Amino acid sequence: MIIPACEIPKVEGWLGQQAEPVIALSAQGINYTHEQINNADVIVTDLPAAQQLAGKINQAPIPALLLVQVLRVTEGMSIAQSLLIESLAYSTLQSGCDYQNWLAGRSEPPKRITDSKGEPILLERRNDIVYAKLNRPEFHNALTVELRDALLEVLTLLEVDTSIIRLEMCGLGQCFSIGGALKEFGLAADPAAAHSIRCKTNPAYLFARNSHRIHCHLHGACIGSGIELPAFSCHLTANTKTFFQLPELRFGLMPGAGGCISIARRIGRHRTALLALSGKKINTKKALEWGLIDSIVD
Repeated sequence: MIIPACEIPKVEGWLGQQAEPVIALSAQGINYTHEQINNADVIVTDLPAAQQLAGKINQAPIPALLLVQVLRVTEGMSIAQSLLIESLAYSTLQSGCDYQNWLAGRSEPPKRITDSKGEPILLERRNDIVYAKLNRPEFHNALTVELRDALLEVLTLLEVDTSIIRLEMCGLGQCFSIGGALKEFGLAADPAAAHSIRCKTNPAYLFARNSHRIHCHLHGACIGSGIELPAFSCHLTANTKTFFQLPELRFGLMPGAGGCISIARRIGRHRTALLALSGKKINTKKALEWGLIDSIVD
């Protein structure tokens, strides 16, 4: 729903009762109450932008609703609890018609990507610093099962070896990562099994627990999990030509690699919802302005 910000009820908890995303149309130069800001999922400043966003929501109303509901309830919640909520919502969408229709419309059935050579992540240790390079440039460092498992090994090493003071991570090739490998979507036996797997293998838990010792440097495309995971890092840099995008709604899904938590804790839930609901790319300048990254380093 699109509603002028001045007309948003000031009642605490009103937003949680809304069964659709609330787009607040804000006028320049007007101060709104804390309750009014809290009772909005997205804040925009002109009607055409609000209408365009509403159109995106109408194309995938259920994924859009679950997205904002997760952002609403996890605000202020612990990261571990928030990741659990995000995974449960993601699994719900995996059984939904939007995602199932997208799966059915693909030309090929899902399959594991296994035809790569060399280690998925190149590691080098120099004194007390470990350098990790995502090494699947031929797949734009998509987060395949193979790369995910390798990432878990690296993060586990960081957690157990307290002599490592910092992990420096980047990606080889044209970009840091285009996110989840779409060819592998649909491999899980059912949504409940997929949730169980995520609880055991989602790198977000280790990223978050060890964030104070992780620096990620991004370049090129950072899509989906390609920004969701590094956003947990305490220090996040990017070069000037980097762009960021959360396109999951077009597949009938929502960010599911921790992005509802990591990104929201960097830029707030309103901007996270805007990024995910619109599916639009933002550049490095905008990312720095919002606080999604900490600095621009070429």
